[in-house]
Amino acid sequence: MNQQPFSELTAELEQELIRLHYTASTIRFYHNIWNKIGLFLEAEDSACFTEKLGLRFLESRYNFLEREQNGSLTQSVINVGRVVRMLGDFQQHGCILRRYYKHRELLQTDAFKRTLSLYTADCQQRQFSPVTQDHYRKGAEKFLSFLESQSVTECAHIAAGHCASYTLTWRGYQAKTIELQCCALRSFLRYLHATKQHAQNLADKVPSVLVHKHARIPSAWTAEQVTQVLNAIDRGNPSGKRDYAMILLVARLGLRTMDVKHLQMADLHWSERRIEFVVSKTGQVLSLPLLPDVGWAIIDYLQHGRPQVESSYVFLRHLAPLEPFADDDHLYQILEKYRKLAHISLPVNRKRGMHSLRHTLASLLLEHQTPLAVISDILGHANTDSTAVYLKIDVERLRECALDPDKELRQ
Repeated sequence: MNQQPFSELTAELEQELIRLHYTASTIRFYHNIWNKIGLFLEAEDSACFTEKLGLRFLESRYNFLEREQNGSLTQSVINVGRVVRMLGDFQQHGCILRRYYKHRELLQTDAFKRTLSLYTADCQQRQFSPVTQDHYRKGAEKFLSFLESQSVTECAHIAAGHCASYTLTWRGYQAKTIELQCCALRSFLRYLHATKQHAQNLADKVPSVLVHKHARIPSAWTAEQVTQVLNAIDRGNPSGKRDYAMILLVARLGLRTMDVKHLQMADLHWSERRIEFVVSKTGQVLSLPLLPDVGWAIIDYLQHGRPQVESSYVFLRHLAPLEPFADDDHLYQILEKYRKLAHISLPVNRKRGMHSLRHTLASLLLEHQTPLAVISDILGHANTDSTAVYLKIDVERLRECALDPDKELRQ
């Protein structure tokens, strides 16, 4: 790790903030925190910053760890923690990592902007699903931004070492997340080679991350917990009507969040009591029965809750702008709101977003002896291999498969 003086580290970081067009007020905020850290380092008789010293600064000044564990951190203290983490990341990688620039225009180089635009068009032409297109585009954008921070401004100058250094910036994330990012990077590098923007196919230089596809047991709610969440929703106001209908679509029909957000008026076939749409992930047409409780919830929202604006989308935001939910909005905050209202406690390591309700539906169908192929059709999986992971939820069925060692040895 680069053990340069703290003043030099912050000076270089400031130049990178300026390059990425951080506002003057934001940079002043960073300076304020850096000054406090500098005084702490002087008291510790250290001219250099380390992540360990950064944590000690947070602990001594803000009692950070204890407040983080008991959930009493204020936003101002959280922001200070981000400043400390950014210092550690910049010291280690020489760049400002993706977690800090979610809402910023990442690329500064016109050549890279054109490359990203052409790559995005190529993904569309190859008819990747919208979800895959968005993932690949964001992955390429983050990699190109990383290259800019390393003073690389032409794709032809990318080296294998740049790919290795970039993958290191994802260290600490779950293996599945890292592999998804590596997959996006490989796709982009193959594109650069195929379009003769790079002489070598550097995709082979991207490390592989061993991920067992069905290694983790999916998170599922109990039927009682789902009922408690639905009962906690105030259906007397417009937002409650909308949230109730959206959660029902996931819990009762197993729709993905993206498909709920993209649901069109034309997808609702009332006379046939059917809902039919193109699955965002697979691109296949999925037809499901419009169950009575789901149908009436949607009708209630359309008649008494939905904003009176021209839009082909069923579900809209209720705060300006009155438009559909963004693709990167996973609606986590909606379900979490009603989970808390219902006073449902879940283990810390349990998934609790909308997608976990799909897992719950799958587990309930398994409990009722529903064939795997039928569950696959309901969930909109391209094949039953994707559905097989849910078998691990059904503990009772797993017990039936267990062998009795004594009995087997006696045979």
